[in-house]
Amino acid sequence: MSSPAIRRSFLPVLVAMSALGPMALNIFMPSMPGLARQFGVDYGTVQLTLTFFLVGLSVAQLVYGPLSDRYGRRPPLLCGLILFLGGSVICTLAETIEILMLGRMLQAIGGCSGLVLGRAIIRDLYDRDHSAAMIGYVTTAMALAPMFAPALGGLLDDLFGWRASFAFCALAGLLVLGPVAILLPETNSVRGGGEGVGSLLRGYAGLLRSAAFCGYALQTAFTSGVFFAFIAGAPFVVVTVLGEPPSSYGLWFMLVSLGYIGGNFLTGRFSVRFGIDRMIAAGAVVGLAGVVILATTGWFGLLSLPALFLPMMVVALSNGLTLPNGTAGAISVNPRAAGAAAGLSGALQMLIGAAAAVLVGYGQDIDPSQYPMIWTMLGSGLLAVASFALAMKARQMRV
Repeated sequence: MSSPAIRRSFLPVLVAMSALGPMALNIFMPSMPGLARQFGVDYGTVQLTLTFFLVGLSVAQLVYGPLSDRYGRRPPLLCGLILFLGGSVICTLAETIEILMLGRMLQAIGGCSGLVLGRAIIRDLYDRDHSAAMIGYVTTAMALAPMFAPALGGLLDDLFGWRASFAFCALAGLLVLGPVAILLPETNSVRGGGEGVGSLLRGYAGLLRSAAFCGYALQTAFTSGVFFAFIAGAPFVVVTVLGEPPSSYGLWFMLVSLGYIGGNFLTGRFSVRFGIDRMIAAGAVVGLAGVVILATTGWFGLLSLPALFLPMMVVALSNGLTLPNGTAGAISVNPRAAGAAAGLSGALQMLIGAAAAVLVGYGQDIDPSQYPMIWTMLGSGLLAVASFALAMKARQMRV
């Protein structure tokens, strides 16, 4: 297991299982408007299929980690992949919107296993700085899923109907389940400790009492908040403020995805050389600079598609630098609780990201402009820097 060649051989499997959740989330988006007519319901009801997916994703992140710390990575991972496969089949065959919602939730709960346990498995196999590099490589590859999944979903819908997207998810789940079951060994050599819900809550409480964990976890969460604030506000800015068609947003958003991939690639190349803390610091500075540039163009009336998306490409690059390293920092605080730390850190990212999106949405109801998005991005960026400072102070006190 300690052989670098053996560890690298697992990388494609880790990438594939980590990409299932993001793929399932995004591949369905182009089909949502058509489902309102298909099931004879309003669009708000159709949107519940997305809401239930996110609910399943957030709750599952809190469960997989502690289970994997006690029972090992393989059992919950295999159960999760089976759930994903089953949920995808249910969605493919759904005849009512309620059954589709159930299938989507099962899809999310199952797909989440790859997201959480992939990071924990990497931490089992590599030391602190090398784990950040590997998370960077895995995230670079799995970032292609949300980049191309909407286009694939739209094509499948045009050719075969909305069920084809879920059939594709089922096939992908089956193709991942096989190699994981056959090739991936148990990587958690320190499993055990605690029982039941009480142990789970005590594990989370112990992590939350750690200033170092809170600093790293909140840094990644508020960094995600910057990204989700843009996701929530940019379509409104592009279509309503700039008067561009929705297709312009989709095309220009590819720059954001490329920036994120580039940042994760740099993390993979340089985290071991410079250490995760220097990478986070560099990413935080770059990210704030991108947000300030974006804000400046708006304040001086220079807002345009390039002025919106090019600075955001810089912000996304910074996210690629900070998120893998921040995650590695959070799950390295207590290696015996790496799974719980990965789950709690991921859940905090979703919680802060959702809060940022809601804040932008309400803000744009009051002020229909780019400013609610910009202010939320700035606030999240500053809180990310403050959280990283907390982590650094905690680490210095432990030295």
